[in-house]
Amino acid sequence: MAADFDRIRKDFPILATSFAGKPLTYLDSAATSQKPAQVIDAITNYYRRYNANIHRGVYRISEEATSVYTHSKELVAGLINAGSYRNIIYNRNTTEGINVVALTYGEQQVKKGDHILISEMEHHSNIVPWQLLAKRKGAILDYIRLKGAAHLDMEDLKRKLELEPKMVAVTHVSNVLGTINDVKEVTRLAHKAGAAVLVDAAQSVPHMPVDVKDIGCDFMAFSGHKMLGPAGVGILYGKEDILEKTEPIIGGGDMIRSVEFQKATWNDLPWKFEAGTPNIEGAVGLGAAVEYLNSVGMRNIRQHELKLTKYAMERLAKLKDVRVYGPGLKDAEKRGGVIAFNIDAVHPHDVSQIFDSENICIRAGHHCAMPLVTGVLGEGAVDRMSFYLYNNEADVDRAIAAIDRVKKVLRLGKAKRRESV
Repeated sequence: MAADFDRIRKDFPILATSFAGKPLTYLDSAATSQKPAQVIDAITNYYRRYNANIHRGVYRISEEATSVYTHSKELVAGLINAGSYRNIIYNRNTTEGINVVALTYGEQQVKKGDHILISEMEHHSNIVPWQLLAKRKGAILDYIRLKGAAHLDMEDLKRKLELEPKMVAVTHVSNVLGTINDVKEVTRLAHKAGAAVLVDAAQSVPHMPVDVKDIGCDFMAFSGHKMLGPAGVGILYGKEDILEKTEPIIGGGDMIRSVEFQKATWNDLPWKFEAGTPNIEGAVGLGAAVEYLNSVGMRNIRQHELKLTKYAMERLAKLKDVRVYGPGLKDAEKRGGVIAFNIDAVHPHDVSQIFDSENICIRAGHHCAMPLVTGVLGEGAVDRMSFYLYNNEADVDRAIAAIDRVKKVLRLGKAKRRESV
């Protein structure tokens, strides 16, 4: 069933705001998403009606909080076809989820001289934890090269898999290039080489159908705040047999079955990896966010964003002095709703400031992907606009108009003519 995206916009209170008479145009959902009233109301309702700790009280509101918390895991498991909420571990964000894998499974499996394989397009969240692990263990960190500064070089992947890495960690969708990687094929090849696979799905799960069973990965990490939920709640999926064999790193309340003076035994999954009082309101809001996404339909969201991305790329292609990074318009189907660009002779921060004067939110910088932006693209920084289900073509039109304003304000054309004299 088709979704009514014009009506959907009305569910987001912040989009009704304005500044200096200019409506808010939010094009930074790759950094964090806006929240619908349904999510905001769910969190408020928790605090007003059944605020209590989970797994501890036998009184009514504690049992209700426990039930809603667990149900949110069931909703997340259903969203990615995980099979069971036992596979779903809550933490703070994608970064923490990847670190948990590095500090548990990675610490237990990687030995001195072993290889760890990631790609050149990774977010720092999927680089630094592996750097730290490699340093601790005396392991070797390798990188899959990019082809045409846009796609994974699959032949390079195959060559580096001959080194029999213990872990392969790749992003599903690049937060800079927008590239959608074939993580199913990466996983197949990595498993054939004997490696475990982690997928950074921070930019994919919120925007398109994702099926962990079909992909076959061993771990997947993503964040609630990028998928209409609140900040402070992240999701780590792990295969049950692997999680059962993996020792936790954080000990304390709720993650134990029993404690004696000299030893302890661990709780069942997923609670084994969730010590102490969790972000209950975050889970409540995340559950409401997943219900909202399900009501719209992930395929509808993907098609809506693809339509917007194609429209934006078509308009950008007609502008002089604008460079777009990542897959081209002909490869738009292989791109998520992320467009990184630069305007010749203009610093990206100046661009974003002029956009801000128009009440348009984009991001400028290295986007927590310095090896990609500086080492592969050869840029100090890039601008980025990113779309979600609440954006429309009018938002794109405002962004294009803002680029024209950047050129006028900074007299780009005159500056170039002076340089040529």
